[in-house]
Amino acid sequence: MRWSGQELAAEQPSALLGLAKLSSFVRSVQTPEFAGITFHEVLAKSALNHVPGSSKAMPFGWTINPYRGCSHACAYCLGPETLILMADGRQKPLWDIRVGDEIYGTEVRGSYRRYVRTTVRATWNTRKRGYRVSLADGTTIIASGDHRFLSNRGWKHVTGALSGPATRPYLTLRNKLMGFGAAGLTEIEQPQYFSADYRHGYLCGMIRGDAHIGHHPYVRSSGRPGMIHQFRLALADEDALNRTRFYLDQEGITTATFDFSAATHMRRAIKGIRVASKASVELIEGIIAWNSQASNEWHAGFLAGIFDAEGSCSRGVLRISNSNEKILSQITDSLEQLAIDHTRERANSIGVANIRVTGGLAMGQRFFRMTGPAISRKLTMDGLAVKSNARLEVVSIDDLGEVMDMIDITTGTGDFIANGVISHNCFARPTHRYLELDSGKDFDSQIIVKVNVAEVLAKELAKPGWQRHPVALGTNTDPYQRAEGRYRLMPGIIAALAESGTPFSILTKGTLLRRDLPLLAEASSMVPVDLAMSIAIYDDELQQSVEPGTPTTAARLATVKAARELGLPCSVFMMPILPYLTDTRAHLERALGQIRDAGASSVLYTALHLRPGVKEWFMLWLADAHPELVDRYRALYAEGAYAPKEYRKWLAAKIKPLIRSHGLERGAPDPSTGAVRSRALGRAQPADSRPLIAEESAAVRRAAGGATATPTLF
Repeated sequence: MRWSGQELAAEQPSALLGLAKLSSFVRSVQTPEFAGITFHEVLAKSALNHVPGSSKAMPFGWTINPYRGCSHACAYCLGPETLILMADGRQKPLWDIRVGDEIYGTEVRGSYRRYVRTTVRATWNTRKRGYRVSLADGTTIIASGDHRFLSNRGWKHVTGALSGPATRPYLTLRNKLMGFGAAGLTEIEQPQYFSADYRHGYLCGMIRGDAHIGHHPYVRSSGRPGMIHQFRLALADEDALNRTRFYLDQEGITTATFDFSAATHMRRAIKGIRVASKASVELIEGIIAWNSQASNEWHAGFLAGIFDAEGSCSRGVLRISNSNEKILSQITDSLEQLAIDHTRERANSIGVANIRVTGGLAMGQRFFRMTGPAISRKLTMDGLAVKSNARLEVVSIDDLGEVMDMIDITTGTGDFIANGVISHNCFARPTHRYLELDSGKDFDSQIIVKVNVAEVLAKELAKPGWQRHPVALGTNTDPYQRAEGRYRLMPGIIAALAESGTPFSILTKGTLLRRDLPLLAEASSMVPVDLAMSIAIYDDELQQSVEPGTPTTAARLATVKAARELGLPCSVFMMPILPYLTDTRAHLERALGQIRDAGASSVLYTALHLRPGVKEWFMLWLADAHPELVDRYRALYAEGAYAPKEYRKWLAAKIKPLIRSHGLERGAPDPSTGAVRSRALGRAQPADSRPLIAEESAAVRRAAGGATATPTLF
């Protein structure tokens, strides 16, 4: 999570460290009805979150999360500035990671663990005691004592003990972490992509590497001599072309775009930019002149430009090719200036030589992070084996002596790359997501509340570019969690969506949804509204064991019935089905009968999924609650996180006829957001506002008019 850097006059003692001094921070609140919980009220900069991914029926996924905070005190977490390796080869700080982002994780294939692409499925914030893990190459990582990293001796926690209740594998000095490390980089060593020096360096590398520029004499039809002034750059990669065009525009040089060559079955289409005025061409020539007193920003820009023009990265080996001796010499000088190890290879028969970056993935990542090329496809690590000669031995583990703001994520592979080393997911959040242990006593003690989310949303929805894609609520945090009873953010959100003509869906396990059913009924006359209630277990004793403190099954079913009585579609997410516990015919019959009696519009189901981390937690619960099933679960999930295909086929053969026999429709979750699937991609102009919608919209507008603080960025 990123906070603006502006100061307030005074700091509130109850606020998170560093939060109370921010201009986006409103106040911290503690109340008797929420004992042990502090609400930190902030002003959000944005409300809509885009979830990458597509399907035939739903090409875009959009979500809204009015609250930030985990419903459990998560055990694993990292410092917000920890760098995460994205799928485009770049690195982003953990606070900037969003659900749906594509990043790198790892998986074992054959004899090697390899880097593979995966997606972020959940993010959340918490506060834990901090430890600094320092490695021999200069890499440092701030983590909680419970966090696990992959070492040369398997997964290990940051702290632990050899005996007693804290017994577990933990890092010791000289353990070597797996990955490539951060090569001692600091945040200030990254290029500032909009500085003049970086911009000039990039244009020098790109234009000298791949453009045509010059002045050419010719004879006019009248016989008089003339001069053609020309700059032209044609590239198949539009990222680099667009950056070059933007940088030239920043210098006051407007270029024209043209189609250089059409696409064929053998190659991509190539577009180009050009300019033909004498003043513009001469200005470009001045910008790309060699700089004998160049700054590090210029060197970084030059390497990015020449790499985009002439570079390659195959199987993790980074090369830049050229035949011009001055360009080759400048590449070498710039690499030396930025302390990037390299060697010059022998020229081929036509005089083209390669400058190759040495030092494996560690130095390759240093190059990418320090220079920032535009072409992301050249940064791929797909399928590369996890092996490195980087010095990643643990040299110290220091207790920082304070509780700190931390963040963690859940991914599809169960791990991610943090500051260049392989880091394990937290398991508390996946357990919350799949087992729905969302009880009051497990509610995280620090909750971020975006108090202006409704008015920010209304402004975003009013933009001409908004195409009224369906929006899902409840994909990351429950919009009807207990905090909603105090802050009442959802009515304003519902009103903004309905008035803008935007279809939306809500997935919740909170019975507080009943408060807003009249408002939702009005909204449904203006836009498609889809509701879903998460109800996994229909045995009261088992439900209280697995979901202690959550609303009862009966209370949630009553909410479904109330929604249906108002004519609102409301599905039931019967997830997850627990093998040998809730997959019996008797339990399924009882569950589907109650769902039918509540009038649910459809039912969705899936078997329990135990990805790494979840499995450990669940097996501890199982050993305590149902020890007779431990061996059967170990056998069932021995091969991976998913129940075997045979079990899933068996479950489908059992439950599908029961769904039909109870007169229920089988639903399907939205593939982009994981929430209830919207019945529409768009809608014509909404009808005139109904009374409740109009009242809520007026309240939102009044609130927007009174906002004065600078919003924060999430």
